[in-house]
Amino acid sequence: MEQPQLLFYCKSQIKPLLLLFLLSFIGSFMMVNSSGRASGQKAHLLLPTLKENDTHCIDFHYYLSSRDRSSPGSLNVYVKVNGGPQGNPIWNVSGVVTEGWVKAELAISTFWPHFYQVIFESVSLKGHPGYIAVDEVRVLAHPCRKAPHFLRLQNVEVNVGQNATFQCIAGGKWSQHDKLWLQQWNGRDTALMVTRVVNHRRFSATVSVADTSQRSISKYRCVIRSDGGSGVSNYAELIVKEPPTPIAPPELLAVGATYLWIKPNANSIIGDGPIILKEVEYRTTTGNWAETHIVDSPNYKLWHLDPDVEYEIRVLLTRPGEGGTGPPGPPLTTRTKCAGGLLQLHNTAEMILFTYYHSNKMVFHTSL
Repeated sequence: MEQPQLLFYCKSQIKPLLLLFLLSFIGSFMMVNSSGRASGQKAHLLLPTLKENDTHCIDFHYYLSSRDRSSPGSLNVYVKVNGGPQGNPIWNVSGVVTEGWVKAELAISTFWPHFYQVIFESVSLKGHPGYIAVDEVRVLAHPCRKAPHFLRLQNVEVNVGQNATFQCIAGGKWSQHDKLWLQQWNGRDTALMVTRVVNHRRFSATVSVADTSQRSISKYRCVIRSDGGSGVSNYAELIVKEPPTPIAPPELLAVGATYLWIKPNANSIIGDGPIILKEVEYRTTTGNWAETHIVDSPNYKLWHLDPDVEYEIRVLLTRPGEGGTGPPGPPLTTRTKCAGGLLQLHNTAEMILFTYYHSNKMVFHTSL
């Protein structure tokens, strides 16, 4: 490949229509002269939006040079999905000069109906004159030879406060020099801590996401940087659900000396469903014990209660997943009835007759 010519442009110096005219006639390229530029000054090359329906590979050649062999700056590559934020780079090179042109690959696992755009960015370094160049950007209809391709990243759903784990699975050979990380939609990066080789053609990595303290939906993707380039997975959602809690206290239906009939009132909730379990928690208002019963009917009867005692009754609701039980709902506070002086037998076949003998002793005569 020929050495780069001293034909260069900076995005800030070329209007968008002229840039498109150049790309249409001479292909995708960028050459930036970093001489006399302030540190952090940037130039961008934006590829057309891509809607790919099968495995593919993007490759390109890059070149960093200077007369004094010091690095002229850095070259970053971004992948923006569905018109979202640019985020952090998925590939970059900095602090080096190259011996001629170097080839790199991008294995991007974003497919139709989703679309993405690749952005090349050069960042100048003050006092380090030289050139940063990109050339021969191609979209190839076959897998990358060196950059690993990710399998589809699956959505993860957890309850508030629980650990969320993504598993990134990629095809290709794993090297201990490869760098793996999880990238959030807003660009924040999280290192992948555990990597294992599945077989000679596949490896996987897992990472725990700590930010599950509140109800939310966020997006993450897997990124790997290898010697040959970078691989990027699709974005998957981390869905954090809030365990349900009843809005209203249980409804009191009937009261006896040793029982309470209640209706759980679990239709209106704060939090997320579906509800897979209903429980009633009750205790005396003066005691330090509590019992919990599973409710499997619209109404529920609490048995074997003490007469003339005040009880506090709450409802617990559970949704799927670990940590899916929400806090108890508002309480119903009620008192059982007083017990009667004599036990009345409701069996009409039994009668208790009280008679006094001359000895003034009470004797029970039972007639059937």
